[in-house]
Amino acid sequence: MRAMGEGSGVRSPGRVYLVGAGPGDPELMTVRGLRCLRSADAVLYDRLVSREILAEASPAAELIDVGKETGHSQWGQEDINGLLISLAREGRTVVRLKGGDPFVFGRGAEEALACREAGVPCEVVPGVSSAVSVPALAGIPVTHRGVAGSFAVVTGHCMSSGMGGDRVDWSALARLDTVVVLMGLARLGEVAALLQRHGRAADTPVAVIANGSRPDERVVVGTLGDIAGIAAEAGLRAPATIVIGEVVRLRASLCHDAATISACFSSISP
Repeated sequence: MRAMGEGSGVRSPGRVYLVGAGPGDPELMTVRGLRCLRSADAVLYDRLVSREILAEASPAAELIDVGKETGHSQWGQEDINGLLISLAREGRTVVRLKGGDPFVFGRGAEEALACREAGVPCEVVPGVSSAVSVPALAGIPVTHRGVAGSFAVVTGHCMSSGMGGDRVDWSALARLDTVVVLMGLARLGEVAALLQRHGRAADTPVAVIANGSRPDERVVVGTLGDIAGIAAEAGLRAPATIVIGEVVRLRASLCHDAATISACFSSISP
């Protein structure tokens, strides 16, 4: 897709695509996203993008790992912005490949704004967010008639002092039916304590889904009062999606392996 004017020697202007790769399973990437990936000259990808998805890129494409992980990142956001712009200005078709959706805690808007300010054409290709897809695949709907008519998605990173301190209204959050926390496994105990402090019952069901949609997916279930200990004992590691609310009880009926997981819910039975 690196088009050149035939016989002119003039390089066509490049373009940036901000592509959501979905929750992890390569089959959950959108058709549009896959087409962009296959036609890219350069792919800047995050650490959560699977090898199976990267394998869909053209063999001629330059693959650049710009993944950021707490305490282990050599790429700052400004560096990534600058690289997107410079590659596009070389006339290349650039895909910025992100887990989930680029605009759901993916800093996609920052990259889109940087491209806009630099005069670089940029298109957002939405992805399937792990906030709703990972619970769904684990048998947990985030809404259900008569059980949950509202839900909110927050990130555990909002509690970091590096983000300007805790910016969540926990009192308001505690009143919602379902709360989904992304990137919050390291602060699971804090999240549980804060919700209880603001009125959520200690016996509220909670599910933690690690590596959602992937072959090594693991799910543990507990309550706000004990989930931190259960997750730690299970040795769960990020990425993990945390679901808090009565909808978690539906997993015992909706999960494809419901017969063998019903015992997991003995601690949260009414």
